[in-house]
Amino acid sequence: MRAARRTLAVSQQHLADRLRVLYEQGDTDPMTVLVGAQSIDDAISGLENLHRVAGQDRQVIDEARAARQRLVGATRRLAARESQARQAADATAASVVALEAAQRERAAMLASLNARRSANSAAISSLESRALTAVQSRSAGAPLSAPAARGNMIVTATGYSLTGRTATGVSVGYGIVAVDPSVIPLGTRMSVPGYGEGVAADTGGGIVGSHIDVWFPTRAEALAWGTRTVTITLH
Repeated sequence: MRAARRTLAVSQQHLADRLRVLYEQGDTDPMTVLVGAQSIDDAISGLENLHRVAGQDRQVIDEARAARQRLVGATRRLAARESQARQAADATAASVVALEAAQRERAAMLASLNARRSANSAAISSLESRALTAVQSRSAGAPLSAPAARGNMIVTATGYSLTGRTATGVSVGYGIVAVDPSVIPLGTRMSVPGYGEGVAADTGGGIVGSHIDVWFPTRAEALAWGTRTVTITLH
């Protein structure tokens, strides 16, 4: 753009100088040259000078027009690039805002999960204490349900995905296992093949004897698990 402006300025200056010369010399036409010539040679020389000057004027005009066109083209290209740059900057800013929002959402989700994990850990610890106390206590002269022996136990395990809180007040979550407390006391930790570590923290009317329900976050996962016979390890 600087080069185009410089060329245009030079061309305009040439035109201005030529116009000033024409103004100072007055109008010059071929007839005036012919009438004022002293000889044929003078006439021919004068006409050639007029032709040469006219050609120079035309060249200066063409250069000025070309310089203006280059300047206009460069200005348009620059405007287009500036528009693209603004669009790219806007898109980048929108991406940054979206990333920041996603980071805040992720941080909030992690905080919620940590709080939930802490609450469940506290509740599970309480359940374990209650289970130990129940084993060691007696009620109305009869022993309370004794816990299953530590070790392996064959059970029927069914997947479920209900929401809310368990019978013990613990929020549902991965690792929560519903049991028959007369067989597996609440608070008992266990390992379930194909599922992982769990804790007996829920009960249910349909859970009787050596039957357990393992929790999944989605119904699809619970259905995929279905009902199967597994050998669990009680800890």
